[in-house]
Amino acid sequence: MKLRNTQARRSFATEVNNARLILVFFEDRVLLKVIEAETPDHFDEVRRLCWEYRDFLLTLDAKSVRVVKTFYPRDVYARLMDEIEVEHAPPGGGVRLVLKDGHAVGCGMFRTIGPGIAEIKRVFVNDAARGTGAGYAVMMSLIEQCREQGFDCIRMDTGKPLESATRLYLSMGFQLRDAYSEIPEIAKDTLLFFEMPLPGAQAENSQIE
Repeated sequence: MKLRNTQARRSFATEVNNARLILVFFEDRVLLKVIEAETPDHFDEVRRLCWEYRDFLLTLDAKSVRVVKTFYPRDVYARLMDEIEVEHAPPGGGVRLVLKDGHAVGCGMFRTIGPGIAEIKRVFVNDAARGTGAGYAVMMSLIEQCREQGFDCIRMDTGKPLESATRLYLSMGFQLRDAYSEIPEIAKDTLLFFEMPLPGAQAENSQIE
């Protein structure tokens, strides 16, 4: 099934073979692949991209930088990276890797945070993939996998300065909501929280505008 990606700057089509393989076409050429991270090499690439993501967050406004350094200092973040395979292991979670010309350029993951509730984390595409529809494709893969695994809803957060990410999530059906976990005072003005209901788990893929 090919889905039109209205978020990309140009005309892309996204083919959903299943939640574990998504292809992004441009002018009948496979531009991107979104795959399930399964091998040690895959997870090494995911960790590399997650470190790139942290470095990117450190380029934002001063308040966001302070939050990252307070809650994700390098030693704490390194431990999180070491635990990715366990924290996001199927069937309660999953990790996705975006490939462009065979090179890893983006990632995303989800985990279970409550009965029937999934949380999407660390959706990131680097400069090599921006403007290609990679963010849309990895989000589509994560959403469809959560649907297939029978979750009732998905929650996630993002930083307020990440306006393009906010537009993408809202366009895909997420709605803004209050914080769904306890947030330290220092971070309260820096984050936005989202939720998407998933009616009809196991339903056929449909277009998400």
